[in-house]
Amino acid sequence: MIECQLKIKLKGFTLDAKFTTPDKGITVIFGPSGSGKTTLLRAIAGLEKSDSGFLKVGDSIWQTDDNFVPTHKRQIGYVFQDAGLFDHLDVSGNLNYVTKRKTGLKKVFIDSIYTLLDIESLLNRRIGQLSGGEKQRVAIARALLTNPKILLLDEPLSALDLKRKNEILPYLDSLHNQLEIPILYVTHSQDETSRLADHIMLIEDGKIIGNGPINEMLTSFEMPLSHSGDAISIFEVRVISRDTDFNLMHLEFNGGQFIVPDNALPIDSLVRIRVAARDVSITKKKRSDTSILNIFPAVVEEIVPEGNAQVIVRLTLNGVVLLACLTRKSSASLKLDKGSSVFVQVKSVAILN
Repeated sequence: MIECQLKIKLKGFTLDAKFTTPDKGITVIFGPSGSGKTTLLRAIAGLEKSDSGFLKVGDSIWQTDDNFVPTHKRQIGYVFQDAGLFDHLDVSGNLNYVTKRKTGLKKVFIDSIYTLLDIESLLNRRIGQLSGGEKQRVAIARALLTNPKILLLDEPLSALDLKRKNEILPYLDSLHNQLEIPILYVTHSQDETSRLADHIMLIEDGKIIGNGPINEMLTSFEMPLSHSGDAISIFEVRVISRDTDFNLMHLEFNGGQFIVPDNALPIDSLVRIRVAARDVSITKKKRSDTSILNIFPAVVEEIVPEGNAQVIVRLTLNGVVLLACLTRKSSASLKLDKGSSVFVQVKSVAILN
């Protein structure tokens, strides 16, 4: 695991970060601008020296109160908002800058990084000939060629337009699925968080206010992400069958089966889906005279007010947590309370990968 307890005092700001995260998968560091996301990443990289603390990545201790491992001795890959490539070199030259200095790299490892990020066709191109998304793919490849123990990504998509973001997201999915090292990913984008995060670390005013698996963080009423008209739930489902007559596919999860438009995903593949709380309605009896296909039995776990006119309802579907946003009047009419047995109707589902 990554174990961190760092305190840094800057002009007008203090970072006081205490957390542990898994040693695999993507942990998204999420928070508003100025909350300390980049400062935390720089502290882990050794670019900001903390006044006191402890930092351990895997079996390597990079900082204690009386010892500080400098940046060049930490096995990190770091990708900034700006790709930071050398304009006077072509792509191959930028990558060779790393491989010539990193001893012991095997050709099969180098080729695997090129394949993972699909940059073989870019090797002879000048940096000025690359799109923003292509530049970031090369920057990530360069970071991975250092064979790091941890990959740090500081808002790598923030400078890209929507088209370029959509171009690079599948490659970030590949990192998520194939790398055996932890990735810390800084963003304030809920879309990027929804698609990429295994874990979420919430930071506010320099302090970690929450840290855990993605759906737990999104649906816990102790966390701010659940108290919003934009509240969502995210979980994994499996493609199990198709209805070719109506061009639909069936997605299985612990609470039942979703029926969604077929997008040609392979049978038995795992898929991440997002359900907005505003797209979930509740009934006491299962309806048959409705156009909504996705209806599941559920139990009310908790209800909290959201403004003056609405409530957020936390429900469990055989262990899977789902949020619903209702008017206070609807909640009162249904006489909802903790432990109520209900049926949830999901009007819309977004497939994220």
